[in-house]
Amino acid sequence: MEDINEEDTPAVKQSNAKEDRHFVTALARGLELLSCFRSGEKMLGNQELAERAKLPKSTVSRLTYTLTKLGYLQYDEEVGKYRLGTASLALGSAMLSKLDIRQYARPYMQELADFSHATVSLGMRDRLSMIYIENCRSQAALTLRLDVGARIPIAQTAMGRAYLAETSGSERSDILERVRELDELKWPAIHEGVTRSVEEYHRIGCCTSFGDWQHDVNAIAVAFRPANGTSILSINCGGPSFNLSPDFLLNEVKPRLLELVERLSRL
Repeated sequence: MEDINEEDTPAVKQSNAKEDRHFVTALARGLELLSCFRSGEKMLGNQELAERAKLPKSTVSRLTYTLTKLGYLQYDEEVGKYRLGTASLALGSAMLSKLDIRQYARPYMQELADFSHATVSLGMRDRLSMIYIENCRSQAALTLRLDVGARIPIAQTAMGRAYLAETSGSERSDILERVRELDELKWPAIHEGVTRSVEEYHRIGCCTSFGDWQHDVNAIAVAFRPANGTSILSINCGGPSFNLSPDFLLNEVKPRLLELVERLSRL
């Protein structure tokens, strides 16, 4: 299935630039361009980057030129588009290599994926998205086709809602305000879903998303903070709704997911 993601707000917010004299706008814009590349996308042009980053095309042209010179982007003359360069890939690889929890969690995640005939993923927050940092799927033919690096929306998925339930009230309010600014039309339904999920998280121990993100996808998730003090992580189990009923997820999968999180939270 597609990696469907709500667009994050631009990294460069006018209020930040005006209020913080240490904020380097050009650097923020360059990093924003790099973050425009989604999992599964190989190349983007200046026009696509300008639309995603909400920047003038002339500004994007200067930024892509600079990023190409530094090796963070590579330009393909045949198609007139950019792909991530080796410098960007090195940054991502260095980040993942520091997350030892991935190696520890993988066999247990695979065990749960095989039991549920579903996909089990570990994710961390990046602005208004959750990014998969580890992913295990069963050998069953029908599972979600999302890999490491995939982004999913924080406010409409079980993984994202678990993060929101686990984080502080002030951070949750800040995130939701940015979500509201991004889509005023969908905001009432999104807010209702998050409010319900936070309540159920404290009541039943997990967050659910039964058709809320994609109408044919069901998932549950639990968030936790590893004992080593790193950022909150969230782990989910999900798949096609015709293969994963809410009852099966809550009655059969949830106890195993909670046991897995208990293991990981001790690291």
